[in-house]
Amino acid sequence: MSFDRLIEGIRRTKNPTVAGLDPKLDFIPAHIKEEAFAKYGAALEGAAEALFVFNKELIDALCDIVPAVKPQAAYYEMYGWQGVRTLARTIEYAKSKGMFVITDGKRNDIGTTMEAYAKAHLGCVEVEGTATEPFGADALTVNAYLGTDGVKPVLNVCKDKDKGLFVLVKTSNPSSGELQDRKLDDDMTIYRTMGNMCEKWGEELMGEYGYSGVGAVVGATYPEQLGELRKALPHTFFLVPGYGAQGGGAKDVAPAFDENGLGAIINSSRGIMCAWKKEEGLDPKDHAQAARREAIRMRDEITALIPIK
Repeated sequence: MSFDRLIEGIRRTKNPTVAGLDPKLDFIPAHIKEEAFAKYGAALEGAAEALFVFNKELIDALCDIVPAVKPQAAYYEMYGWQGVRTLARTIEYAKSKGMFVITDGKRNDIGTTMEAYAKAHLGCVEVEGTATEPFGADALTVNAYLGTDGVKPVLNVCKDKDKGLFVLVKTSNPSSGELQDRKLDDDMTIYRTMGNMCEKWGEELMGEYGYSGVGAVVGATYPEQLGELRKALPHTFFLVPGYGAQGGGAKDVAPAFDENGLGAIINSSRGIMCAWKKEEGLDPKDHAQAARREAIRMRDEITALIPIK
């Protein structure tokens, strides 16, 4: 299954982390923007080119030490169709470097509309009898609060194309508890109920390492709930946001892992992308090496507490 490939990448690199590629022009060194604008103009085309060059240099610096990247679709969509093209180019380039790609799209709908989202991001579409992958990611984040109707179409594509999905369960944002912490009639929280549904949906997509192709997004900012869900969901692989810029640290993410140091992948976006801004006296042209140093620091901090077996 799809997450078997992710787990193998984690074991190969000894690194249970994913680099979030959520670029904005403010994050990109001036020399990259100047070159892109000189070639394509200071408009959406130039902005999209700057994003791609920035991403490409990050991927080159990280691909041998970080097993996965997670582009957030919104950061590309805000630069129009040119930015969406950069998303597709980024996914293709990361995969060419052997990285697992999680598209963070948080898609949410039912029926044929959700099937269209799944085919776009994970599957294939046919044009005059020829099948082609529009984006080709390995996994997609999904908002499942429409229930099984919003998940089944993605499961079908995942089974057919060997892909995975991460369902929002207990998210890292401060107001997540307004809904997710509420208790139902059986005295179980909504986030725990959603986690149980992930276990059930995943029965159709079990992998070699004991984890299914249906993962859960569980935030590092709620370590107690993270530990609760790890014990309750033995077959559900976790994508853990909230490390670094949102306040989570190694001790906070430790409850996400199983006894083998597996079962979760920890995301850092701004911490890695903007590492170059924090190194005093650094030449901005060396931004990718600063990202590499931060990725190594993050890896070492986490694996010092949770070694991978």
